[in-house]
Amino acid sequence: MKIGYLGPKATFTEAAAALLFPSQPREPYDTIPDCIDAAAAGEIEAAVVPLENALEGSVNLTLDYLIHEQPLPIIGEIVVPIEQHLMVHPYFTPHWREVKEVYSHSHAIAQCRKFLHTVLKGAKQVPMTSTSAAAKFVSEHPHLPAAAIANRLAAKQYGLVIVQENVHDYDYNHTRFIVVSRRKEPLSPVSPLYAGDKTTVVVMLPQDRPGALHQVLSAFAWRRLNLTKIESRPAKTGLGNYFFIIDIDAPMDDVLIPGAIAEIEALGCTVLLLGSYPYYFA
Repeated sequence: MKIGYLGPKATFTEAAAALLFPSQPREPYDTIPDCIDAAAAGEIEAAVVPLENALEGSVNLTLDYLIHEQPLPIIGEIVVPIEQHLMVHPYFTPHWREVKEVYSHSHAIAQCRKFLHTVLKGAKQVPMTSTSAAAKFVSEHPHLPAAAIANRLAAKQYGLVIVQENVHDYDYNHTRFIVVSRRKEPLSPVSPLYAGDKTTVVVMLPQDRPGALHQVLSAFAWRRLNLTKIESRPAKTGLGNYFFIIDIDAPMDDVLIPGAIAEIEALGCTVLLLGSYPYYFA
């Protein structure tokens, strides 16, 4: 069965999907909700969607949709480095320094600001819906003195030539992608990219009172369960009401994590398990 991902083709999301599912056919979807809905309906085996970027932060739509609309379990996660390259049509390769327009997603343009200012100073920066769409546009307009900023997958997909590699300003830019599916079995840890296991829970406090979050965190602390992320999101039940998304750096076991969840529920909190799954580094 197909693997769905946030499209269009040749995006970083497809690159993440290709790393996890190299031999399975892939289907792009226009939006994150469309992709998750397809997995919930059984149209695809699993959906790969972005969750967090090291520079831009969390993808709130992914979090909110999984919690409020389609509570599919997370069965895997992969962290992919975001490498941006300058590419042109083969016809324009010898003259790439004469580029007058640079096309890319607004975030990619922002991430390559130093390069554009020093190497292509004066070139018009044109935002597109995605880096892949930018590469497609440049491939279809060989007569324009234009370049695109995108990934290697886009260059290969649209027949462009990379003239400058790694034009991004920050080498530590990475994006986390999650895999959600109707099936609850996590992905296999048998992979050279496997880095460990984690468990993600959502905690909703019964009321806003002093020390409530401290009590929740104490349930993990005294059990020596390491938390790699704590994030609050609006509960959509009124101003000032929030829930907390917590990543635990451990797989679901029979004692520690169930004990922490039971202790938190005894405080009057509601706990939702989003998944216990392997994570990978590309």
